[in-house]
Amino acid sequence: DDGAGGTNRKATMARLATYMGTKIGGGMEFLASSGAISNAANVSFTQFDATKYDHYQFFFQYLIPVTDDVQLMAHASTDGGSSYDTTNGNYHIPDQTDVTGFPMTTAVIGSDTNEFGLSGEATLYGPHLTTYTYMKSSPILMHEGGAGRIDGVNEQVSNHLVAADVDAIQFKFNSGNIESGEITMFGIVNS
Repeated sequence: DDGAGGTNRKATMARLATYMGTKIGGGMEFLASSGAISNAANVSFTQFDATKYDHYQFFFQYLIPVTDDVQLMAHASTDGGSSYDTTNGNYHIPDQTDVTGFPMTTAVIGSDTNEFGLSGEATLYGPHLTTYTYMKSSPILMHEGGAGRIDGVNEQVSNHLVAADVDAIQFKFNSGNIESGEITMFGIVNS
């Protein structure tokens, strides 16, 4: 009893949703981590589930390349990760149509002393839709020169032009292996 002649009930999410007349959702759920990367050619994520997630977000932590001055790229798969599309022209960035993947930066990433790689995030929008798939990344690079000089790199936007659902993604440098770092994947819950 709530003391005012009524009944005291717990407010469950289902009751709140009914009361508000809307579905409650849209949060982020952790899906996977690469763990500590050690000299890997690439990192792939296949934990896509369109029945649960609308979009996916990836977080990069100090990704350092083995080869100096390279770009981090992502490649889409439409067959659950059996193969990844690296076809020149199947990806576009602003003012450029001959791209072989989703570039994560507009600059190169170094591996020299006092260079600490790339940190930041990337979002893959609606990959389950059978239209173009969009990616936006917001990287931060730590360059040489001592004193931890940070170069904020402008957001990079790109799209995959194949009209098929994307159900896996692979990250790798355009030359050489990933020396170290970590990548984590989150799903944005259907809303």
